[in-house]
Amino acid sequence: MLLPEHISLDQLTALQGALELSADNKKRITQNRSYLDQILSKGETYYGINTGFGALCNVRIEPNELVQLQENLVCSHACGMGDEVPQDIVKLILLLKIHGLSRGYSGVRFELVQRLVEMYNRNILPVIYQQGSLGASGDLAPLAHLSLPLLGKGLVTYKGNRIQAAEALRQEGLKPISLAAKEGLALLNGTQFMSGYAVWCLAAAKRLLAWADVIGALSADVFMAKDEPFKSPIHKVRPHAGQINTAKNILNLLQGSGLQKLGKEQVQDPYSFRCMPQVHGASKDVVAAASGIVETEINSVTDNPIVFDDENAIMSGGNFHGQPLALQLDFLAIALSEIASISERRTYLLVSGQRGLPAFLAPDAGLNSGFMIAQYTAAAIVSQNKQLCTPASVDSIVSSNGQEDHVSMGANAATKLYKVVENVQRVLAIELLNASQALDLRRPHTTSVTLEKLWTAFRKEVPFMEHDRVLHDDMVKAERFLDNDPNQWLTA
Repeated sequence: MLLPEHISLDQLTALQGALELSADNKKRITQNRSYLDQILSKGETYYGINTGFGALCNVRIEPNELVQLQENLVCSHACGMGDEVPQDIVKLILLLKIHGLSRGYSGVRFELVQRLVEMYNRNILPVIYQQGSLGASGDLAPLAHLSLPLLGKGLVTYKGNRIQAAEALRQEGLKPISLAAKEGLALLNGTQFMSGYAVWCLAAAKRLLAWADVIGALSADVFMAKDEPFKSPIHKVRPHAGQINTAKNILNLLQGSGLQKLGKEQVQDPYSFRCMPQVHGASKDVVAAASGIVETEINSVTDNPIVFDDENAIMSGGNFHGQPLALQLDFLAIALSEIASISERRTYLLVSGQRGLPAFLAPDAGLNSGFMIAQYTAAAIVSQNKQLCTPASVDSIVSSNGQEDHVSMGANAATKLYKVVENVQRVLAIELLNASQALDLRRPHTTSVTLEKLWTAFRKEVPFMEHDRVLHDDMVKAERFLDNDPNQWLTA
């Protein structure tokens, strides 16, 4: 599979098989490196190429020490701490680093990029830690850990085991490589840690937003909510794209429901049902806007300095600063947190003993507590999300002796967002548990054909709860059920 010149988010999450650099990639990388070598032969001074780094930018390094300079850079910057980055995100980070270098503006050798491709294709995945990046001079610490295996250093995940990189290279018949001038800096400067998390979270967000519509529709039906709030005229006069999409989805999902044909006593329903188009839709619009920013970022050169052989220039700038991502990552966390918040409110109403449903959806309430504490769990998770949604991007700490005096904290925004996404899936899973139980308690009435198919598929994983049992097990199964593609229900 040839690496595309421009990678869309959909392409990135769907890439399969071995990666291959194109002839154009090789030509651009080789020409760019040749130009850099010519410049270096003239003895001129360029930041990070033949100088120290950060606050040491005015220290010139002798030509015979340039290789050691780059290796020292990678080793000294491998300062990550905390939990390990999940392997699927590590693979995204590795792919994005390959893509960035393949643009041919980083002054690296083709052999270096090809080795990263070999690591990607052979699933030699560096162990990277979540803490350490300020999201400003690039994701320095995480990308240093990404780069260590090139030198035969650090840890990797290989064939399901966590082993020394040198051993994984040996088993694959590969030798560690030495870094030439500029290459360590090119590897470490870049926003690929933040971008990798952003890509993963956006893909998960789109899946969970679709699930929110499906599960919300089932909850609305079993709560005997009206379908009027989802009809087209209401949204035609406030035509936000996400709102229109959500209303259409829910109305289609309710089409033909037996429960909708029953008489409704209420004049209006609570906001958590009635305002699903407005709430879900607003979050969809945030995801759409963030997707555009992230797609621009992953196809950009975020190195420093940038080698412009076509401009006959080497320029130092700030393309590694993560501010464009940091703001979007914070906003995404807020937008997705709201999906969990409104979901928990629907769960609360389903267990509240209203509209003919037994308290806590327990067939024998009192002897059985039913789903009482499942709602507690949802509430606790929603509260944690609120704490995680404090923006990281409003913070900045001076670093590198004042040289790096404003930072984005986008890496912290990225890892917080990841936790929010996981939490949203758990809260929606709890709502699905409750809505399915409520549908059983509405029998012999039926919902729509599509939602009945959903109920049937879910009941193969989690049975009806006649008597109290350990709900944790059901909740975990429901959480995993939401790994499935929700579009099969939206397009049924």
